[in-house]
Amino acid sequence: MSHTLTLPSGDQLHYQLERRQRRTVGLKITASGLVIHAPKRISQSQLEGLIALKADWIRKKLAAITANQIPALQWQDGEQLQFLGNPLTLAIRHDVRSRAVNYEPGILQLAMPNHLDQAAVARKVVQWYGKQAIADFARRLALFATRLGVPTPSLFLSNARTRWGSCNSRQEIRLSWRLLQAPPHIINYVICHELAHLKEMNHSAKFWAVVASIYPDYKTAEKDLKTLSHQLHRM
Repeated sequence: MSHTLTLPSGDQLHYQLERRQRRTVGLKITASGLVIHAPKRISQSQLEGLIALKADWIRKKLAAITANQIPALQWQDGEQLQFLGNPLTLAIRHDVRSRAVNYEPGILQLAMPNHLDQAAVARKVVQWYGKQAIADFARRLALFATRLGVPTPSLFLSNARTRWGSCNSRQEIRLSWRLLQAPPHIINYVICHELAHLKEMNHSAKFWAVVASIYPDYKTAEKDLKTLSHQLHRM
């Protein structure tokens, strides 16, 4: 439910309130604004008093997100994407018969009868990224599995926006296809991170030692992934 709180300064703070069975109040800053998870029994006045106390922190976090926001993709001719860390320009032409997708360094050419339909263009591009991701990730996975001395695990693509990769007890690795936008060293890091879970299903010192054994410069890649994360989520 949407709410607006007028602060003593006169500023208005808009937020989404979700009441749940919980003991504490949780504040979450998202690209859409402030989301508050509150216990069902806390009164509105108590809640707004807490928000007022946290107002400076909330404003700083919202300002930081606004400063880092990147315009949404426009799925049209000339739009700039990222592919393995390099710019990729969409070149879309109208063709009532062909639905060809052709790639050459720096350009992704699409032929479509409905070339002005941005949703259709998006589906076609995402489908292409998925096919490329499977081939690219599988090659890297086999390489680093050999380096780690383990059988190459099963690979699946994920559409998740909250996790770049995951590894389960069945020795299956899932990787977000959006990673294909990232530079190779970031992809390598995520793959090595998930492979390390085959030996250590945690994030202990032993786990990070396994990661370092197959990808020594993982800390740089981890930092770069955090920096680029918001850009990779555009698609």
